[in-house]
Amino acid sequence: MARPRAVRDRARTVARRLARLYPGDAASLCALDHAGPYQLLAATILSAQCTDARVNLVTPELFARYPRVEDLAAADPGAIEQIVRSTGFYRAKTTSLIGMARGVVERFGSVVPEALEDLVTLPGVGRKTANVVRSVAFGLPGLPVDTHVGRIARRLGLTAEQDPVKVEADLCALLPPERWGAFSIELILLGRQVCAARRPRCGACPLADICPSATPSDQRAPDQRAPGQPVLDPILRASRRGAGPPSSDGRDQPRPGVPR
Repeated sequence: MARPRAVRDRARTVARRLARLYPGDAASLCALDHAGPYQLLAATILSAQCTDARVNLVTPELFARYPRVEDLAAADPGAIEQIVRSTGFYRAKTTSLIGMARGVVERFGSVVPEALEDLVTLPGVGRKTANVVRSVAFGLPGLPVDTHVGRIARRLGLTAEQDPVKVEADLCALLPPERWGAFSIELILLGRQVCAARRPRCGACPLADICPSATPSDQRAPDQRAPGQPVLDPILRASRRGAGPPSSDGRDQPRPGVPR
């Protein structure tokens, strides 16, 4: 296949292939177990520097003891710390969880807000986390940018920016709003399964033939590969069979007072 010349054309080709590889919307691709915006917001805060699988082991007890945001807002920090300890950075996460809950209760009538500008005013909630909640819980336009999204977007030539906010703006300009949330998770999945930071496995990548950063031997369309050479390795095949996707958000180290 001839490599798309225009960035917009390449973005559309990337989005089309990734949608086939990882079918579903942002809500179905999200790996964090949750029931509603409050639970997703709390789970996303806990996902910093922690796997989604670990978060999913912790949140059932958390939400059983604090089923409503009002309950979490009034929680004893020591009790929260014991529940979330295994997710790492548990003191900072406890501070963020309680601060977020109090903000929702006191300023938004106990209802998690939908607007990005409101979400980012909550303690422990940055633009990335806010976009996760918007795209997954509310079905609204939102494109979370974590390290995987930024790295792969640059390798694909969809942006030259390092600042996540600028990366988000570049990607949003290339795709329709209804694709933003799912596209972000698709890039995260590709980054975790194939396009690693240090040693990308271009030979297993379905985008190698249109990727400006792929090694020359791997810039072949799937139908041009050697006989018997798989287009998708076993990890990608597993994801197509329904294996749970990894992180839906980035893994920034949480610090008290610094939103993610």
